[in-house]
Amino acid sequence: MRPLIAFVLAAQAYAAVTGTVTNQSTGKPQAGATVALYRLATRIGLELIDQAKSDAQGNFTINQATQGPHLIRTAFDGVTYNHMLPPGQPTTGIQIEVYNASKEPGGAKVAKHMILFEPSGGQVQVSETYLLTNNGKTAWNDPDGGTLKFFLPAGAGKPDVKAAAPGGMPIGAPVNKTAEPDVFAVDFAIKPGETRIDVSYAAPYTEGADYAGKVVSKDENTYLIAPNGVTMKGEGLNDLGAEPRTQAHIYGLTARNYKVQLAGSVAAAPAAEASPAEGGEDAGPRIEQIMPRVNGKTIPILAAALGILALGFALLYRAQAGGQETHERGRR
Repeated sequence: MRPLIAFVLAAQAYAAVTGTVTNQSTGKPQAGATVALYRLATRIGLELIDQAKSDAQGNFTINQATQGPHLIRTAFDGVTYNHMLPPGQPTTGIQIEVYNASKEPGGAKVAKHMILFEPSGGQVQVSETYLLTNNGKTAWNDPDGGTLKFFLPAGAGKPDVKAAAPGGMPIGAPVNKTAEPDVFAVDFAIKPGETRIDVSYAAPYTEGADYAGKVVSKDENTYLIAPNGVTMKGEGLNDLGAEPRTQAHIYGLTARNYKVQLAGSVAAAPAAEASPAEGGEDAGPRIEQIMPRVNGKTIPILAAALGILALGFALLYRAQAGGQETHERGRR
């Protein structure tokens, strides 16, 4: 028994985390990437254990045993990439993918932008969701200029910004001022795949008065959403109807600037139902995991809106309005 215990202890002592870093922009092993091993500690968050550089063949070795959940964070070309190591998962032969980075957007763009308005008690809570897609082979990273810009009206409180990289969970993203006093920039790398950025803030508002805003990002599709119990009026809005589950009203926005009037208050949320996009890419449960919780109604409203848009709800309106080009774009 003693030799067996000694063997197990020796194996743990010499355990290592090994793998290969591959640059997906070039298709070749990547040398010089910094691979760091973190322990997920409940009290202090991430605890750095050790780190190493990938060699000429992209290989790395960290001579540390892993007990409990760990995280591998790889830094390359100014962008970090996370790889979870749950308990029981092999710690050898790990494949890490990185990309070259550029300050130019390349294949990155805002595919969908939704703005939810919730007026109550002399203010309006605004929740904006941006879905960015990057179909290129380069990560868009611009710490100085930011990768996403958003409008913040006068008198608004400090915005809460969270971002989720492709396949990742949301984290707080830095926000910087720009030369324009009402425009702010989010410093978050847009990697190939789908990135989600959520911005929420409260602004002063009187029921029925004009609420003016503008879209400063280059969006392909922008939607304004009024929850059940709230009416919205304004010029340049395409009425797409009510989302069946939450009864939130969705409007397409074609202009860069908008001015709307809001009345009413948020109605009680309906009983939970099945995801509106069962099995689809924008299915409710996956979306709800990365929604910032503004209040109990924001999550189901935006989640349902995303699902219904993914199923072609907006396309139904556009097809009726005419325009084959718009119809084809809605199917993509």
